[in-house]
Amino acid sequence: MIAVISQAWTKPGGHHAEAYVHLSGEFARFFRDHPGFRGRQLVRGLEDPTHFTHIRWFDSVESYEECTRRPGYVEHTQVMYAHLQPYDSYPREFVEVVLDEEPLIA
Repeated sequence: MIAVISQAWTKPGGHHAEAYVHLSGEFARFFRDHPGFRGRQLVRGLEDPTHFTHIRWFDSVESYEECTRRPGYVEHTQVMYAHLQPYDSYPREFVEVVLDEEPLIA
């Protein structure tokens, strides 16, 4: 299993961050029924509430890349990007799990 991790910073103003969270929730439709998709998380910085980290779990890089080619995927990301600060490249990294300990959530 691999994780696809990406960073995003929204434009100043709480409405951009809230819109980004909402649109990220709607974005789930591209992942839910895709073969090889295992889950996703969106986390937000406490010190910088405009900073978001996406963690998406897939069986393989190929499975993730297939998902990004689904009809409407790019168009939805473009709507989300309207709420982000400008950037020069897509800040994404593919990583593999080398140690896994379950979080202690009560």
